[in-house]
Amino acid sequence: MLHDRVMVRISPEDGERRSSGGIVIPATAQMAKRLAWGDVLGVGTNVRHVKVGDRVLFNPEDQFEVEVQGQTLLVMRERDVHATATERTEHGTGLYL
Repeated sequence: MLHDRVMVRISPEDGERRSSGGIVIPATAQMAKRLAWGDVLGVGTNVRHVKVGDRVLFNPEDQFEVEVQGQTLLVMRERDVHATATERTEHGTGLYL
């Protein structure tokens, strides 16, 4: 990866979801724009806040898709990442989101 780019594999969706009240929401239901979680597989040399192995929250509709060895991955700028979930504790006491 070059510069400020991040390569992400989208976490698989379960399809059907359940609301907090227990209502089953089918995978075909139209939802508002949803952010997605993904796993970082590669980062460029100028990426400062995201590391390989982090889980990141982003908008998958605005990213570029690339196929590598039969696997669809997304390439985005670091600034397009909305949040990072990581177990690193050097700057806190637990999950950073």
